[in-house]
Amino acid sequence: MELVINGDKIEIPNTVETVSHLLQHFELEQKVIIVEWNKTILEKDSHQGTKICDGDRVELVHFVGGG
Repeated sequence: MELVINGDKIEIPNTVETVSHLLQHFELEQKVIIVEWNKTILEKDSHQGTKICDGDRVELVHFVGGG
């Protein structure tokens, strides 16, 4: 399946079915992250129940420390 993630078209395995699976795929499930799915900001509670489909647009924003 092809998604647009942070503006880039990326091929994702069909086994990735939800936003929660997507975060696991990118090894981001343990980070504080903001997810925008098709122009809607998702609450963390809805990651597991939000199904993703071919062509969906996803923005993933996480915070990086440093100085």
